[in-house]
Amino acid sequence: MKPKFEELTSLIKVMMDVAQCIFEFKELPSQYITPDTPEMLTATAHIPTAVYWTIRSIVACASQIMGLSGKGHEYIASTTEASELSSVAHDVNNIHSHLMKQLTLCFQHIDEKRRIEAFQTLVSLFEAFHIDNMKILKTLIYAEDDQLPLFDGSTKKRASLDVLRRRSVLLLISDLEISNEELSMLQQMYSEVRELPGRPESQYEVVWLPVVDRSSPWSESKQKLFEDIKRMMPWYSVYHPSLLDVAVIIYIKEVWHFNKRPLLVVLDPQGRVVNPNAIHMMWIWGSLAFPFTSLKEEALWKEETWEIELLADSIDPMILSWIDQGKYICLYGGEDIEWIRKFTVTAKDVASRAGITLEMLYVGKSNPREKVWEINSIITTEKLSHVLPDLTLIWFFWVRLESMWHSKVQHKRTVENDTIMQEIMTMLSFDGSGQGWAVISRGPGDMAKEKGETILESFLDFENWKEGAQEKGFLPALIDYLRKLHSPLHCNRLILPGATGRIPEEVDCAECGRPMEKFIMYRCCTD
Repeated sequence: MKPKFEELTSLIKVMMDVAQCIFEFKELPSQYITPDTPEMLTATAHIPTAVYWTIRSIVACASQIMGLSGKGHEYIASTTEASELSSVAHDVNNIHSHLMKQLTLCFQHIDEKRRIEAFQTLVSLFEAFHIDNMKILKTLIYAEDDQLPLFDGSTKKRASLDVLRRRSVLLLISDLEISNEELSMLQQMYSEVRELPGRPESQYEVVWLPVVDRSSPWSESKQKLFEDIKRMMPWYSVYHPSLLDVAVIIYIKEVWHFNKRPLLVVLDPQGRVVNPNAIHMMWIWGSLAFPFTSLKEEALWKEETWEIELLADSIDPMILSWIDQGKYICLYGGEDIEWIRKFTVTAKDVASRAGITLEMLYVGKSNPREKVWEINSIITTEKLSHVLPDLTLIWFFWVRLESMWHSKVQHKRTVENDTIMQEIMTMLSFDGSGQGWAVISRGPGDMAKEKGETILESFLDFENWKEGAQEKGFLPALIDYLRKLHSPLHCNRLILPGATGRIPEEVDCAECGRPMEKFIMYRCCTD
């Protein structure tokens, strides 16, 4: 008796599953899926077969139940063998599996339609006028009425979106692999401006929107990483990445062009996007760039000239002190320790013979790793020059230069129509050359700059231009001598992170103005 009950139960269950599946097809929202949709057409073609087998199953079950209850025994014996239940259940189960597959495809079609609809809603919202930013923020960050979707990094408590009402909001968009350097510098800038809450440039809030891969399951390790990053940030964060709808992530990637590297999307108090990525402005000028608009960026560039203060900013307080004291300043870099030894010793000797005070600072190389740290240690031990004590500051020096380049590119500046752009390109090509290099300046004014071997040669030849240095000054004489040594034959390399902003199709060489060839390079920086 037990096997019969099990077979009967199994058939009834799968029969009910098929009926439920057919019911779900009928309940699919018609605004997202129509009868002529391929997924629905396939399902509709199989539903009559499913109905037939369901009815046949009902008859088989009824006959078996009658037999088990002692009624209609002769009828059962002649028409329905107990073994038939297993066969029917198998056939109905196959039909159910096929229908479920089609139902899953229908759900995927509906989800895609809903995502497209949500995406278009976002597009329309950002194009519309709003009296404040709440509608935009509530669409970006999903929150039910009783939810507190934000985490306040200063109080370590949850917060509502109302704290952002009619405020300028900087959306910090990144994945969970945001670098320590980026976080550290953003924290420093944010903390500095928060110490002076009355200043105009402090009138904004930052919200971290973490973009995570939804195709892989959310794990404990990811949750821990998210929590660790969230608690490091002094500004607001979404309480959980799931509060960002899939359509929002698609919008972030397709419209704001998020691709691995962090973005700072700026919303004004009405929720309008005034800058799709202010990260470059933040790296160059910090909070002085507020309200981070394109017009503000143009205005800031008009105030700038190419001098040591723009190049080095505030990476080390010593630099501003040296400028105030009228000292000559030499920034140099590269990873060839033998060249560094020769250059620093020779430069000090030339400075002594020329009767000038020269301060030297090693700024390493972009993407500073273990090798730059080792060189820093050697320079310090051998007292060759000053160094930046933290690799984050070396990283920041170079990322600012890259940001200057991207900022200029966004404003259609080239080496042909912008002298600052030409200088930026030269500096970046120094870094890409793989050689040593040096820049020498004395406050505002001209800079002498050249690749390692050439500038070392000029110092070794100091006797040849010593008289000129006495007559017209050290820097002008050095610049003139470097021009004599400079070879028209050159090979400049410009290496930029491909995910940082949009890379133009054509870039002109800083030296000759001709278009540079473009190559694709893959680099793993774990050394």
